[in-house]
Amino acid sequence: MIKLYAFPLSGHSHRVELMLSLLGLPTDYILVDLKQGAHKAPDFIATVNSFGQVPAIDDNGTVLADSNAILVYLATQYGKGKWLPSDALGQARVQRWLSAAAGQLHAGPATARLALVFGAEVDTVTAIAKSHALLKLIEAQLGQSRFLASEQPSIADIAFYTYVSHAPEGNVSLADYPHVRAWLASIEALPGFVGMPRTAVGLQSQ
Repeated sequence: MIKLYAFPLSGHSHRVELMLSLLGLPTDYILVDLKQGAHKAPDFIATVNSFGQVPAIDDNGTVLADSNAILVYLATQYGKGKWLPSDALGQARVQRWLSAAAGQLHAGPATARLALVFGAEVDTVTAIAKSHALLKLIEAQLGQSRFLASEQPSIADIAFYTYVSHAPEGNVSLADYPHVRAWLASIEALPGFVGMPRTAVGLQSQ
């Protein structure tokens, strides 16, 4: 059984939780209470993630952190070629979106939500503007393909799903992005899908 060190309202944690569920892998969910600083505890840093962040997994002694790295590992180890293409071009297309997940997605929807859900001091005006700039790009891509990297779902979609789905919690409306909304519904229809708890903050913008 894979141990998942996570926090329920962490979008990065949910990426991994969702991937584990889609793969049908038995999981021991270990709550790391970010509000109490459990991710910065010496034991956690020493044995789980030296960066003091969630998520992390322990797959029978293989300990790995960083949500995107974990997605790559799970897809390669257990995905049977379904979630990460084996050809160079397919992998490059997925990697492009993983890089954007760590960059533009983090700076946009993730940061806007961080301010309102967790009370972080960030420039919400800039984060919301960056969110819409990114959503326009995603909308255009999804006008050409059903999923981000191809016609089939991949870890690129899993890396993006949570923060896009929960963008309204950061006062980022999805009303102007029909392809994005249809894509979210396609992810939610996948066998094994599990959602992340929603907060009341920002839902008026959905």
